[in-house]
Amino acid sequence: MHATERERLIIEAMGPNGFVSYRDLESRLAASPATIRRDLSRLEEEGVIHRVRGGAKLTERHGGKPEGAARLAGTPFAQSITEHLAQKQAIGRAAAQLCQHGEGIMIDGGTTTLQMCPHIGGLDLSVLTNSLHIANALLPQSGTQILLPSGTLFREQNIILAPAGEESMPRFHAPKLFMGAAAVGPQGVMQQDVILVAAERRLIDRAEQVILLVDSSKFTSSSGAIVCGLDEVDIVVTDKAVQPQTLTMLEKAGPQVIVVQA
Repeated sequence: MHATERERLIIEAMGPNGFVSYRDLESRLAASPATIRRDLSRLEEEGVIHRVRGGAKLTERHGGKPEGAARLAGTPFAQSITEHLAQKQAIGRAAAQLCQHGEGIMIDGGTTTLQMCPHIGGLDLSVLTNSLHIANALLPQSGTQILLPSGTLFREQNIILAPAGEESMPRFHAPKLFMGAAAVGPQGVMQQDVILVAAERRLIDRAEQVILLVDSSKFTSSSGAIVCGLDEVDIVVTDKAVQPQTLTMLEKAGPQVIVVQA
């Protein structure tokens, strides 16, 4: 494949979010990692993209988001909190049962991970979260220590995030990370915004075990920027409406699957 064609495919892969991960490029292009890096360097020199941690994004003049725009792609929290609520509550209860008394955990912001909060009181956990919704839900639990990162507050999701490449997390290593997703497919775990991808990668790098909390509707689409492969996930907690072919896909990829009754 000629370099011009690869560059066209790279820009096309960025889609409406203006971002593509290195993992996604390697799966899309019939080229070596070294060749992809050279293509990205050339596009950056031309002012088309910025290379960021985990991938690349379009510059503003080529359709990318302004650097100061504190908005995230995806469904606003206030809307998504009401979707599939019974399933999310059951998933949250099951996820809380995976926590051990006195341990440190990380809870990524999301409407499903939020449902863990009522069930972890009394466990005396140390919780690192980027979600003000989750922090607020944990405040009444006197034995729960709450840690927050620095960064920009994104009001649609009420989460605190830092740009890719910017270190904002406290020094914290946890046995478990509980995270959600916009979509899950054979390609991996996906989110709809580059900033979310970068933030979640930083959390994954600090965790010994990645636990994915997703209701079964998240397996019906597979669009977005790839956060991680399914082989990087240790446990998936989902609901009983999950399709048999999805269970087969997950079993082949490696994570343990917990199916809850909603």
